[in-house]
Amino acid sequence: MISNVEAGFVWIWLPGAVEPVVAGRLQKQGNHLLFTYGRSYRERDNAIPLSPVELPLQEGTFEPLGMNTIHPCLRDAAPDAWGRRVVSYKYPALAADELDYLLLSGSDRIGALDFQASSTEYRSRGLDHPSLDELLEAASLIERQLPLPPELDYALLHGTSVGGARPKALINVNDEQYIAKFSSTSDTYNVVKGEFVAMRLASLAGIDVASVSLQSILGKDVLLVERFDRSPTKKGMCRHAMLSALSLLGLNEMEARYARYRDLADLIRRYFATPQKTLHELYRRLIFNVLIGNTDDHARNHAALWDGKMLRLTPAYDLCPQVRTGLEATQAMQLVGDEGNHATLSNVLSICTSFQLDTERSRAMINTLRAVVEDNWLVVCDEAGMTAVERKQLWQRALLNPYCLQGWS
Repeated sequence: MISNVEAGFVWIWLPGAVEPVVAGRLQKQGNHLLFTYGRSYRERDNAIPLSPVELPLQEGTFEPLGMNTIHPCLRDAAPDAWGRRVVSYKYPALAADELDYLLLSGSDRIGALDFQASSTEYRSRGLDHPSLDELLEAASLIERQLPLPPELDYALLHGTSVGGARPKALINVNDEQYIAKFSSTSDTYNVVKGEFVAMRLASLAGIDVASVSLQSILGKDVLLVERFDRSPTKKGMCRHAMLSALSLLGLNEMEARYARYRDLADLIRRYFATPQKTLHELYRRLIFNVLIGNTDDHARNHAALWDGKMLRLTPAYDLCPQVRTGLEATQAMQLVGDEGNHATLSNVLSICTSFQLDTERSRAMINTLRAVVEDNWLVVCDEAGMTAVERKQLWQRALLNPYCLQGWS
């Protein structure tokens, strides 16, 4: 077992490639991880920077800035709360640090990076294909801190390399790749169905959103979200580099509360293809988040695909209504509007110029999206098989909560 090693290597699938190459070396310095591009990588004709913001393709050693102990673009490929919980479950005697989490989590991670102990030999971890029921059972046992039987141990890695705090895994279904999201023992409402409803409403609203489907496995709901960071080709599977808004803003999880929509809009104008179209799409997503009560719109829940030349906004994902008992709410990512960060449509309208929109067009966009939610709510609930109680838990407690309409006419 790897135990607190001092160095590791970053491997990358370059655009259009089906096999990875070594991009550079990670080296511990205290509690920081320093990164250095390999000379052979820099000399490749098709080499790309790992990030256009923080790791330009040049010689020398890069040290994380500010409060970061690892470059945020590399942290994007690391496991989050659920994945770290799984690694700790599998290696209970290991006081894992950031490099351990990178090297012990599964290789089929989000984006186009992986991490290896070797610079010459690539060995994938956890690329077998357990069934959904095996993954669901393994996730349930981990949540309850119960031992896994040997026949389920191989399924464990499939939950380690995915972001977020909730139980989930990567899965292959009929040669198509999905993120499977499971219910949690701590859920107070049907979160899986709630996210399905939100994603379907977003699609009906014309938002570019990841495709989803709902399945029942072992009597439990499972949400399948189609991956957009993979493309099958005749030669094999291509992986697409992906950077979160958090890393593009140069922030870590402790600083996420400082992320602002306006700062992301500035980055879009500077680094993204079709910036005006992208700004309008981001504004639609902001409106929609407020309408459905998704206050968990933090900067890691926004991301871009990176081809080495330009960034492009990914399809929307992790659109999940957040049930609340009171009225007042704020967004996870700062609005900095006339009403501060409050989750109201009038506050969203007040920042429309940051997205290259005037008040009249923005108001029309808001009213259109609101109508889509109102007109399609029951249809999508039927599609999800939601009970009357499940609908009551979401409607006007999350979706179209009266607070979001305050001051709106």
